[in-house]
Amino acid sequence: MITSVLVANRGEIACRIFRTCHELGIRTVAVYSDPDANALHTRVADTAVRLPGAAPADTYLRPDLIVKAALDAGADAVHPGYGFLSENADFARAVLDAGLTWIGPPPSAIEAMASKTRAKELMGLAPLRDVTPADLPVLVKAAAGGGGRGMRIVRRTEDLAAALESARAEAASAFGDGEVFVEPYVEDGRHVEVQILADTHGTVWALGTRDCSLQRRHQKVIEEAPAPGLPESLTAELHELAVRAARAVDYVGAGTVEFLVSGTKAHFLEMNTRLQVEHPVTEAVFGLDLVAEQLRVAEGAALPDEPPQPRGHAVEARLYAEDPARDWTPQTGTLHRFSVPPSVRLDTGYESGDDIGVHYDPMLAKVVAHAPTRAEAVRRLAGALERATIHGPTTNRDLLVNSLRHEEFATARMDTGFYDRHLPELTEPAPDPLAPLAAALADAVGRSRFGGWRNLHSSPQTKRYTMAGEEHEVRYRHTNKGLEADGVRVVHADAGRVVLEAAGVRRTFEVARYGDEVYVGATALRALPRFPDPQAQLAPGSLLAPMPGTVVRVADGLAEGAAVAAGQPLLWLEAMKMEHRITAPVTGTLTALQAVPGQQVTVGSLLAVVEPT
Repeated sequence: MITSVLVANRGEIACRIFRTCHELGIRTVAVYSDPDANALHTRVADTAVRLPGAAPADTYLRPDLIVKAALDAGADAVHPGYGFLSENADFARAVLDAGLTWIGPPPSAIEAMASKTRAKELMGLAPLRDVTPADLPVLVKAAAGGGGRGMRIVRRTEDLAAALESARAEAASAFGDGEVFVEPYVEDGRHVEVQILADTHGTVWALGTRDCSLQRRHQKVIEEAPAPGLPESLTAELHELAVRAARAVDYVGAGTVEFLVSGTKAHFLEMNTRLQVEHPVTEAVFGLDLVAEQLRVAEGAALPDEPPQPRGHAVEARLYAEDPARDWTPQTGTLHRFSVPPSVRLDTGYESGDDIGVHYDPMLAKVVAHAPTRAEAVRRLAGALERATIHGPTTNRDLLVNSLRHEEFATARMDTGFYDRHLPELTEPAPDPLAPLAAALADAVGRSRFGGWRNLHSSPQTKRYTMAGEEHEVRYRHTNKGLEADGVRVVHADAGRVVLEAAGVRRTFEVARYGDEVYVGATALRALPRFPDPQAQLAPGSLLAPMPGTVVRVADGLAEGAAVAAGQPLLWLEAMKMEHRITAPVTGTLTALQAVPGQQVTVGSLLAVVEPT
């Protein structure tokens, strides 16, 4: 029997695995890098072992350090989670060679399927070797790993070389393997996958389908089970192909076989030899704990001949610290308050007060709703996200709510091009017009404790805020009856709660403040000083870092004095395991280049200046 499990991962997946282990009475061991010294997964584990350093290559991608940590902590099994070393056959062998139980498929199965090129060959497919204009568009894809990293769409042959170089660099950083390949890119297909679970006695379960079509940068955003609207014949074909793939490599444990579906035709993509981020929707529909099943299979237990019967529908949304309206730019900072209604499942690696750093993926949590029907599950999830309290860095919460309520998603007509078509409308700001007034009144009441109410009408007071990128000024006055605002009746106001009545409709606003940051319900504002300090003016064409990160490379031959065109790539930043291309804002001359490879930059750091032509 397994008594102690080390999870060779971090964040929400480590916390999720620990939860099941604790329920089963199994002790847990965390590993953590220096930035994760106080991370939630480090705090909730029974014991934790430090991996010195910050970069994944020095910490979570070091099999030798992780195996040593397991032995030092007295663990007798290792669970890889997903990402990092989860599909690394050499790591699996190192765990087994150390006398530990590996909670995953055999190394031989990982080798056969973890490389997408070899997996395609096993399924009778082959990547493109010589790309011609007739092959376009194509997709450059990392052979190892997943999560959308190391992937690039190429629509012009002249862009292929740069896409290959960029994908190799990102894949090497994220997975420790820079191998990439090229395959045809299916426009506007549906991304459908099948969850499999296999034991050591020859039983293989196909646990329904999942639709993961809503993606940004080839990384899934909203997933659901079962995939809606598939003909029974196609579902049966997908199940058969998934089971065949598992049996072809003598698979053991949990895994996922992924397809692109175009019409009624299925195109094999890959087999992920690990647990997937979106596994909770399958758990909800089948009433299973897949991590518990992984542990039992690793102990040698046999699965029943048939899986449980599915029931209802489940939808999962990935909550990211990112700004979808600004090219999905990752966000960092303190997560002041974070809570989600108990009507949904929350898998997270963060709690209120935690810091979101620059070193790892920006996913904060997975929020999952299950209900008897798809429409009910979607409504429940959208409502829970809308009522969630998220105070801190910008997130994709509003995008998720708008996506779930979009007519195309509601009628299950979405595909992988959903965000290409609808992103502007989904990210259109819709701030609450009464939020600035509520913020100002809460602030006024908080400060009034020191001065008392006025006995006579005072001159109007003004406060200025930025909200959704625009400046708002509000006016109110202190009177012997309390606070008054033109056109709005102030029913109640204190430092944390304001009740306003406008046009006969009464509304309650919860207000929280963290320095100059103010949150009125879900609306974020920033208080502006009454007399702002003069600010130095930036030169026209200044290029500022949109996020904290590391300059990984500068365009070949780029130097001060060079002529550049608007949109031309100048340099690349790495932040949160993703590589971000920084382009020239205008056509002109590069008059300054501050960025150098290896340089750490903060938000707003001056990278370069392009003097407009």
